[in-house]
Amino acid sequence: MLKRLSLALVLLAVLPIVATAAVDETHLEHFDVYLDNEASLQRGAKYFVNYCSGCHSAQYVRYNRLAEDLGLTASQVEKNLIFTGQKIGDTMISAMPSKKAGKWFGKPPPDLSLVGRSRGADWLYSYLKTFYLDNTRPIGVNNLVYPDVAMPHVLGQLQGWQKPVYKKAGRNSEELVVDHLELVKPGILKPEEYDRMVSDLVNFLVYIGEPAQLIRARVGTWVMLYLIILLALSYLLKKEYWKDVH
Repeated sequence: MLKRLSLALVLLAVLPIVATAAVDETHLEHFDVYLDNEASLQRGAKYFVNYCSGCHSAQYVRYNRLAEDLGLTASQVEKNLIFTGQKIGDTMISAMPSKKAGKWFGKPPPDLSLVGRSRGADWLYSYLKTFYLDNTRPIGVNNLVYPDVAMPHVLGQLQGWQKPVYKKAGRNSEELVVDHLELVKPGILKPEEYDRMVSDLVNFLVYIGEPAQLIRARVGTWVMLYLIILLALSYLLKKEYWKDVH
């Protein structure tokens, strides 16, 4: 009985993960994270505060940490990244009150501090590129990666507006599925410019999910260099000790 109960608990824990993975693999594009690109992270921070922080917070990240990690001065952060009256040592809280947000949208928009870790870079990159027009939805748009999404396409003016192009699900099936998206109304940015913007934003979201990874990467380089030097010295020492042994 105890073994059956344990197995049931394991299955309950695993099934949501399997279901999420099955959904997330649809229409995903691969994205290479490049956290060593400081300029990209700086642009991503700018895009986050301009287009995301009006609704979403990043409450586990402090502004002074951005200054430290992204090569910015405190005055640059205060001038270009803080628009809510907060101070340099405060966390990145949304300008939208959570109680009012819950009343307006049914529930407050999620905090994005850990979205890069929970969703992954491929998911975020694809999600921001696959909004499309859908007049059956209350907000007029839908998303290939996150069907029936409640969030409006806040970057629609920049990307433009896409419509779905359908195909049959199978040779003998009459069911239609989305094959790809087609741009029907260009935005302010060209497609390649929008892709670069999304890349910078996703790069930033991955960074704030674990800011310490920047330090870990730098330390790791020095550790590897140290081990290589230690290996060389150890080899020379071994040769010296064993040179008279026949």
